[in-house]
Amino acid sequence: MKDQQKVKVLIAEDEANLGTILESFLSGRGYNVTTCRDGRTALGALRAEAYAVALLDIVMPEMDGLEVLRQIREEPSPPEVIIITGNGTIETAITAMKLGAYDYMSKPYRMAEIDVLVRRAWEKRQLFKENAFLQSRLSRVDAVPEIITEYAPMQAVLQLVERVARGDAPVLISGESGTGKELIARAVHRLSTRAEGPLVDINCAAIAENLMESELFGHEKGAFTGALGRKTGLFEMAAGGTLFMDEVGELDPKLQGKLLRALELGSFFRVGGTQKVEVNVRIICATNKNLEREVQEGNFRQDLYYRINTIDITLPPLRDRVVDIAPIAEHFLKRYGGAAPPRLSEEAVVALQAYQWPGNVRELRNVIERAVLLANGGVIYARDLPLTTVRAENGGAAPGGELTLEELERRHIEAVLHQANWHQGRAATVLGISSKTLYRKIREYGFQRPREA
Repeated sequence: MKDQQKVKVLIAEDEANLGTILESFLSGRGYNVTTCRDGRTALGALRAEAYAVALLDIVMPEMDGLEVLRQIREEPSPPEVIIITGNGTIETAITAMKLGAYDYMSKPYRMAEIDVLVRRAWEKRQLFKENAFLQSRLSRVDAVPEIITEYAPMQAVLQLVERVARGDAPVLISGESGTGKELIARAVHRLSTRAEGPLVDINCAAIAENLMESELFGHEKGAFTGALGRKTGLFEMAAGGTLFMDEVGELDPKLQGKLLRALELGSFFRVGGTQKVEVNVRIICATNKNLEREVQEGNFRQDLYYRINTIDITLPPLRDRVVDIAPIAEHFLKRYGGAAPPRLSEEAVVALQAYQWPGNVRELRNVIERAVLLANGGVIYARDLPLTTVRAENGGAAPGGELTLEELERRHIEAVLHQANWHQGRAATVLGISSKTLYRKIREYGFQRPREA
């Protein structure tokens, strides 16, 4: 099993010779093994560190194996437990299984049986963790199966993705909001050797600064007010897989330092913890900022920038991908239009291609979803498309009558706020920006909430 070196196993065995033999055998099989000689020490070790599998002898000094099992099952992320005894009875086995033991073995046993049992226990725990994570993320997963493009520079990006996915080097994906950075990150993970491991994502702009460290690295019970138990951080959840950090440019400078250290050493401490947690994680970052400029202005650490920027992937905005607008729109029509989706009229296609798309593919998706609802007679016309004006006759226009990007952004944000009835959370989602960024834009452009909104 290729990931055995990552599997942490605890042995609680009071017979010194047998404990040494077990530790030597499992270490030789590639496991990371810790051995304890009594139950109380074993319980403390299990609470202090995250073990995948624990082998507990029933008869031990200080505390027996069943009591250790009983108490450890109350922890938030307990290991799979294999009970071992030299005086096994049916009643003892039944008690152990009721308490949540993975399996039960009587002495004497063969080492080959131990190896198989530990491996299967670990596989069960991994499956449980992955299923739990997938269930928690299902509602957030974009169902788009692939990136649709006929634009040569975007096709070159996809070819680059296929090449870099096979390695383990960090990847930095740059591009405007809504250009598909998350889809690219998922493609890198899916095509990598880590595809069977978890893909864990975090939006660095969507979580309060005082909570971000705990989200990334976890915390121990009592680390701060409200920390009622140990919490596993996203770094641990991504072990053996990929951690995708969206909007990494929003990270607080203090956290940038801790992130750099975790990436350099492959280990970290939970908040309030004293035990080092070792993980093997590939990191993919995304940003809509110019991180080079952020480094020059002192907002982003230069050493962290170089660490996450081993592979740089830059996504073009949708306004440059005019050839892709109609095919992508057709894709969303099929997605939202049901069995008999409406079609786009020629004038609607022209309007879509003339629009500047400040919100990129995400905005196009929302426009088509709404147009499907407004379509009459199975045809979508230009008037059915909720697009802001592309040209202006007065303020905000550049030479030739076209809107400046700033004026176009202002009008677009104002229109989305109006459509969302000034619900800033929904508006931020449609715009593809964080609530914090939207609040800043509202102040910059001097928007005033209507009294009736």
